[in-house]
Amino acid sequence: MKVKSLFISAQEKNAGTLFVSMGMMEILKRNLHRVAFFRPIIFSKEVKDRDITFMIERYNLAIDYEDAYGFDIEYVEKMIASKQDDELINQLIQKFKKLEESYDFVLCEGVRRSFLTPTIGYDLNIKIAQNFASSYINILSAKESSATEIYENILIENENSTCQGCTHFATFINRLNEEKYTQLQEKLKNYKLNTYLLKEVHELDMLTIADVIEGLDAKPVLFREENLTRIIRGVKVAALTLDNFLGDLQEDDLVIVPADRSDIIVGLIGTLYSKNYPNISGIIFPFDMKTHPNIQKLIEGLDSFNIPLLSVHTDTYITAKNLSHVNARLRVTSHRKIALALGLFNQSVDIKAIEEKIASAVTDVMTPMMFEYKLFEKARTNKKRIVLPESSDERILRAAEIILRREVAAIILIGEEEKIKANYLRLGLDLGKATIINHKKSHLMKEFADTFYTMRKVKGLSYEAALDAMEHVNYFSTMMVHLGYADGMVSGAIHSTGETIRPALQIIKTTPDVNIVSSVFFMCLKTKVLVYGDCAINQDPDAKSLAEIAISSARTAAAFGIEPKIAMLSYSTGESGSGVDVEKVREATNIVKSKEPQLLIEGPIQYDAAVNKEVALAKLPNSKVAGDATVFIFPDLNTGNNTYKAVQRSSGAIAIGPILQGLNKPINDLSRGCLVEDIVNTVAITAIQAGE
Repeated sequence: MKVKSLFISAQEKNAGTLFVSMGMMEILKRNLHRVAFFRPIIFSKEVKDRDITFMIERYNLAIDYEDAYGFDIEYVEKMIASKQDDELINQLIQKFKKLEESYDFVLCEGVRRSFLTPTIGYDLNIKIAQNFASSYINILSAKESSATEIYENILIENENSTCQGCTHFATFINRLNEEKYTQLQEKLKNYKLNTYLLKEVHELDMLTIADVIEGLDAKPVLFREENLTRIIRGVKVAALTLDNFLGDLQEDDLVIVPADRSDIIVGLIGTLYSKNYPNISGIIFPFDMKTHPNIQKLIEGLDSFNIPLLSVHTDTYITAKNLSHVNARLRVTSHRKIALALGLFNQSVDIKAIEEKIASAVTDVMTPMMFEYKLFEKARTNKKRIVLPESSDERILRAAEIILRREVAAIILIGEEEKIKANYLRLGLDLGKATIINHKKSHLMKEFADTFYTMRKVKGLSYEAALDAMEHVNYFSTMMVHLGYADGMVSGAIHSTGETIRPALQIIKTTPDVNIVSSVFFMCLKTKVLVYGDCAINQDPDAKSLAEIAISSARTAAAFGIEPKIAMLSYSTGESGSGVDVEKVREATNIVKSKEPQLLIEGPIQYDAAVNKEVALAKLPNSKVAGDATVFIFPDLNTGNNTYKAVQRSSGAIAIGPILQGLNKPINDLSRGCLVEDIVNTVAITAIQAGE
């Protein structure tokens, strides 16, 4: 069975509808270009629906908000009360069909249980899905039910939807504790329909600083944007003396304390720098009070102070009471929760089976978002160990948490465990699943130094120099990859390209058929991904080196699902020009053809003839590459580096890289100005390279 629309419906309140919608949208956007999100019924036209705004913003959906819903509750009740049920359904069908004609796929989210009134029955969801001819996804919450009750509900719900003419796509059982999970697995072992069990993850229900700011209308006193995602596990009111209050603190507590309690505030500051006390999530000052100027001066003079300070106008009691009514929300900015939720979804769901069912809607288009999702999924299905030597950098720690939560790779951090742990806890991160190795005290040090000395003694390296080299995090991490203690390394956030690549050249070395290390960028344009090489390493490669860069780039493209059609770029096309530079490209093209005759390659060729089919028809009408090239090989670094930056800045393309190629094992370099998402993508790419 292949489908072009899905209808998601939850039987209970708080069953996790947005969570499942997000998981399904990840799969859809990984495979399809134009996907619409549609809610037939929303609560009110006056307030924007949170699920719609979340999906449009997170997945950059090309749909206007007004087209993403049918009607509000008031209109639906009016139509049903006046016996115009059929007319209501007809109107909804018209809106839905308009989307279905314009998009590759439509993901629908049904009427939320909390919206239902005596007038609107729950069966309305099934009736709408039936008339949309959408396959049906049912969500059940296991929170308040026994395993037996859940099992019976699965049977009842599926029979109900099937009897009413709906095609069952899948049933999700959410919020299962370990005991119920095991019991249901046993009960469902002979059950034929697709049923996915999702374990309860308490952190998804916990408040964040963003929830507190929104729910209490709190004002930032001292604040960083990254603090919005901090988890709050408990709330404490500082009513005791400092010595008694400190004993009451727990990890990730939010503390309500009047700003004139300087003793408590100084004590809380002290806990941040003490390994004997937990890390709090934040401090709230009631009464709109400000700290004493001397306390403020003390805080501002502290290094690495990263605890948000907020103020509210209410008193201590009302503030605590109001906090108990604040609800946890999933926002587009909830990066940590989103990573955790998607990690759980991907662990629990048969992604391949779902992709096979939607295969009929798949297009040849490849958007940046599709490419990114494919990276994550490919890395997740063959999980590798990636070592990150630069554990002192905040961006590295934040990226590592996302990678771990999304189950993209196993992470190894190099450095002092206590220092790394103190840093990530102070940032409100959870890197408990990461492996931490203090290279200076590691039992591996002698083995690594011995190996390096053996490799380099003919070059005049002394044993003492080999030991000194292994003291450097990049050398130690590269040796981990070489000897199989890790599968790949990513560095460069605080080290130069030379400091990252030099150990790789000395230890990892190039593959037997390649004599040169080169790089590519994945250039993610609006509807396709191109490969540019070499734009980062080799200044002026000769013909033989240029040919090797082309072969390595073609292999890299193929490894990431891009069919290699190689354009060897020059300032002339075919036989139209001459000169030393043109001849170099022509010779390189011939070398590639003789070494790898199965590769599609054209050169010399100008950029316009490589990408534009009309120009290609005029200049190289019989070429299998011209007008349709996917791999672009630049004749020198000056041309390549400037071109990739020009395309990136002028077209809004996303440039992922540089990705190193030609090494026996994957080592990748980051820009020192990299963002967290750049690191995440590079780690995923490195993990995929390690699996090839």
